[in-house]
Amino acid sequence: MQKDFYIEVNSQQRNHDEERICGDVFLNRYIKEEDRVVAVLSDGMGHGVKANILATLTATMALNFTREHKEIVRIAEIIMNTLPVCSERKIAYSTFTIVDIESSGKTNILEYDNPPTIVLRGNKIFDPSWNRIVLEKGKHAGKILKSCTFMPEKEDRIIICSDGASQSGMGSEALPFGWERDNIASYAATLVNSEASISASVLAGKIVSMAHKNDDYKAKDDISCAVIYFREPRKLLLCTGPPYEKEKDKVLAAKVSGYSGKVILCGGTTADIIARELNRKIVDELIFEDPELPPESFLEGIDLVTEGILTLQKVNEILKTFNNSVRLSKGPADKIVKLLMESDEIHFIIGTRINIAHQDPNLPVELEIRRTVVKRIARLLEEKWLKKITYEYI
Repeated sequence: MQKDFYIEVNSQQRNHDEERICGDVFLNRYIKEEDRVVAVLSDGMGHGVKANILATLTATMALNFTREHKEIVRIAEIIMNTLPVCSERKIAYSTFTIVDIESSGKTNILEYDNPPTIVLRGNKIFDPSWNRIVLEKGKHAGKILKSCTFMPEKEDRIIICSDGASQSGMGSEALPFGWERDNIASYAATLVNSEASISASVLAGKIVSMAHKNDDYKAKDDISCAVIYFREPRKLLLCTGPPYEKEKDKVLAAKVSGYSGKVILCGGTTADIIARELNRKIVDELIFEDPELPPESFLEGIDLVTEGILTLQKVNEILKTFNNSVRLSKGPADKIVKLLMESDEIHFIIGTRINIAHQDPNLPVELEIRRTVVKRIARLLEEKWLKKITYEYI
């Protein structure tokens, strides 16, 4: 059985006050061959560089062992026995939570010493029923881990925090024992209640900001929150380049007009073909929002119309360094990146007719063949942003 929802994964963090590096590490991977998503949050003991190194080691091991389908108990044993133990407190140097979502949607969570994972079903707190795992051998024999397995439904969310969130505000009058799991869960449920489709990154950000506020805006520990949101996929079609045979123009226009999702056309020739076949008029914009690129055009029923190869080159450049804190401007390439980020399933239709304009030997070498640029963009979207990508050549 294939899952019929998209899995949105995002995280937000705030470093311990006055630290430049975060001692919590969140990693996630989409394993394309198996249509699987694995995410790990690890919290290294203390804060700063040492904590970051330990958390990175733990998260990387957890991700790789989970990916290899090792049994949960085995994964726990290997990680726990690899981690150094603190000589004073006799406890492992880092904690972890692993979420493994199979292609059917079946979700397995393994947790060691992090605040308990929260599962929301809509705006209600859901209990997936947890099992205790007691380690039997090695230097951590007797240690207890928790695990659960459940089938998620659309509009479920999994929320994982580091103890910088659950212990925020500890010792204050309002929160003597900190902002415990149940408080975080009810805060998250309230946010979902007021905005049912709140994105993973916004929800994680609000939880981190609230924890920071509990600490009077001076974080006493690294604060991390990761959210996994199961929802209806948002679809986007990006067409670039004219079809190889002129007879295929009609086919391309039919695909564009019949697509249920947003549509971007990259390339003047591509836009001309669609306008001609659908009997619509292109209106050119004369304002240059980006001095490096020709301005966008407008075509009824199409979300964005831009120039082709130069704009795609720039999209690739922006995506290389893009993250949650990058502010996009209003240029055509920035608008494409914004639409790509807001979409989950992205379908590229690549026309294979050679564009005469790009065969001029005087043009810079950067004008790479369209497919190469598109492939680079697609790889970044898949690996870094877990987008589902499909291609079609015409």
